[in-house]
Amino acid sequence: MPSAACGIDPAKVSFTGWLILPGRGFTPAHGYASLTAGADLRAAAGTVVYLTLIALLGLGAAAAGRDSAAAIGLVLGLLYLFPIAAAVISDATISRHLQQIGPLSAGLDVQATIGVNSLPLTPWQGLGVVALWTAGALLLGAFALKFRDA
Repeated sequence: MPSAACGIDPAKVSFTGWLILPGRGFTPAHGYASLTAGADLRAAAGTVVYLTLIALLGLGAAAAGRDSAAAIGLVLGLLYLFPIAAAVISDATISRHLQQIGPLSAGLDVQATIGVNSLPLTPWQGLGVVALWTAGALLLGAFALKFRDA
């Protein structure tokens, strides 16, 4: 049976949100995104797609390995390996290629709203890289489940 205190928290959150949201400072006039501009809308929608792809990447790794802790370590290692290697390597060409093939750096390109021309990939190409990594992980997980647990 829910307690009376459970109903208070949503009311507090709603009231607090009413106090600080649009009309109180978080408006385009104050420098915040409006979500009506194309780049802002792309960044918001692309972030949802990116996070979904990363979750599916983790699902594929977990299905392949059958151990959630190992899958978490593998996915985090995969995500952070390429940006760290790109920062350590002094050759600009190799560093740029590592940023292009790494799922973290390529996928986060979709969040860029300014300076898009200086990115290693366009925002949608970056999501394509993450989608390829995700498809590979899901295929590996499906084959592992089919042949190991058949």
